[in-house]
Amino acid sequence: GISANLAGGTHHAYRNKGSGFCVFNDAAIAARVLLKDSRAKAGGIRKIGILDLDVHQGDGTAAILQHDSAVITVSVHGEKNYPFAKEVSDLDIALADGSTDSVYMQALEQALIYLSEQKIDFLIYLAGADPYYEDRLGRLQISQEGMALRDYKVLEFASTQGIAMAMAMAGGYANPIEKTVQIHAQTIGLALAHQHTIATSLLKR
Repeated sequence: GISANLAGGTHHAYRNKGSGFCVFNDAAIAARVLLKDSRAKAGGIRKIGILDLDVHQGDGTAAILQHDSAVITVSVHGEKNYPFAKEVSDLDIALADGSTDSVYMQALEQALIYLSEQKIDFLIYLAGADPYYEDRLGRLQISQEGMALRDYKVLEFASTQGIAMAMAMAGGYANPIEKTVQIHAQTIGLALAHQHTIATSLLKR
């Protein structure tokens, strides 16, 4: 299954301070709460992956969870973009300014292969809209079609792995802002369509 938050993705917040427009780190908190609540349950969640595809590294998430082997942090982000002093995630893939769809998809494939190897039970996906080429702060050149393919690949990954996932909006700074809204709406629409396809296939069995 999939759940989605139309806000959230506050990945720059640290354990003891806010940063980068973020006050509390919702992904880190959610992961810790989910693991705690699942601990006593048979077949409960034992390992969570956080896939951060916002164009800015999730430095707060990486710092909070750096020594937590039950939460795997993966970030695909702009190498020269904010934050300029990066933290260390379990896997960091840094992209050069101006990276296009093909480079981005190669990085995403690397990230998904890594998560597959970690045998996670649940995925938290930060679906930032700021890799989009019209984003004011993104510095990448990812098309709207590329953004859709990104989301589709993540949805397919969770489905293939047989795990549930939670999505959050994360960043987006296009001008006009309607471009960012379109990207986020596209992400939610793809998730709904993906769930509908799965439900339909199950009903036909």
